[in-house]
Amino acid sequence: MDSAPNTSLRIELNDKIFLRDPQATDLGRRLVAESVLLIDEMGFEHFTFKKLAQRLNSTEASLYRYFENKHRLLVYLVSWYWAWLRYQIRFHTHNVPDARERLRLVLRILTHAHYDDPSTPQLDEAALYRIVVNEASKAYLTKEVDHDDQAGLFREYKALAASIVAVVQGINPTYPYPHALVSTLLEAARKQLFFAQHLPSLTDTPTMAVEDALYGFLEHLAFSTLG
Repeated sequence: MDSAPNTSLRIELNDKIFLRDPQATDLGRRLVAESVLLIDEMGFEHFTFKKLAQRLNSTEASLYRYFENKHRLLVYLVSWYWAWLRYQIRFHTHNVPDARERLRLVLRILTHAHYDDPSTPQLDEAALYRIVVNEASKAYLTKEVDHDDQAGLFREYKALAASIVAVVQGINPTYPYPHALVSTLLEAARKQLFFAQHLPSLTDTPTMAVEDALYGFLEHLAFSTLG
């Protein structure tokens, strides 16, 4: 799958996620880029703003001007990924008239979006993809999920799901559970890969050629369900 054209891509996110837009300053952009590498390296549990500040030769206080805590930073990174993924889907499917072929392209993107996109040099999408696989559920599996939802913190995930729901309804407009199917496909695209890498007895997806095997599973799930 080819990536989008090599042009600069700026993704706008809900300003309630951050205190100050990190894309507006050099420190903010470095904060986001280095946090992706650091979380990928050590995991979210061991990641701290203190460690990030040391990596940036900055201060914790400077980083807290952008995000009130590391959870909001994780929400930002995951939201950025969902928005970027939605852009990829729009770019690769907008000239495809057949809904079934569009859904196949969507599933291919969901299972193979682990390359680094030259249109976004400020981020390592391959590392961000690994963060999404390993950490994305932590963005909403919290006691504050309802409050965060009301604040619109999951807007990008919902927009991504809605765009895929439209494709599903184009295939079978009478199918009664399009949102449940799409959210299942989105979650399975991450969790089955995680299981293959760490808990293999919970999946039939092999570690070799895992993306192709995962695509095969999602395609079977989607089209056997939709008829």
